[in-house]
Amino acid sequence: MIEVVPSMPDGHGAQLKLRPPRALTAHQFLALFAALAGAMWLVAMLGWWAGNVFAPAFALLDSVIVAAALRWLWRSGERGEEITVGPDVVEVVLLEARRTAPVGTVFRAHPYWVRLCVEKGGERISLASSGRQVEVGAFLGPAERRELADKLQDLLAAASGRNR
Repeated sequence: MIEVVPSMPDGHGAQLKLRPPRALTAHQFLALFAALAGAMWLVAMLGWWAGNVFAPAFALLDSVIVAAALRWLWRSGERGEEITVGPDVVEVVLLEARRTAPVGTVFRAHPYWVRLCVEKGGERISLASSGRQVEVGAFLGPAERRELADKLQDLLAAASGRNR
């Protein structure tokens, strides 16, 4: 998901907030876990009734593993990137999975010296300046990466004065 937020009141510059796409809401993730755990416990109880005394213990272990895997998957969807393009600076900030708190600035340069590199038909998008390079939007789908490349190209051209 790409969200464009104007960063300056005078209309110069913008901030792009990138988030990985999510197929399920939190409620749907919970319903998925309940369905999977319910099916595991139903089979485990049938196994226990047939004489397998270890089936409930296996179902408990399996439920914990599935819950941990779904939790990790949900948390990995909370990461993101913020790309600020202004008349004086281009900045890329990584956001961690916990409450979108910033991890730190990984790239900072003047927009006139920033190159937008689109490699392999849009599969990899990176910003480069002064020997430093950072990949952006790696978690986005192909169509969103193409959209990101177009928006970055327009914002960089406007910020550096190359669109005149």
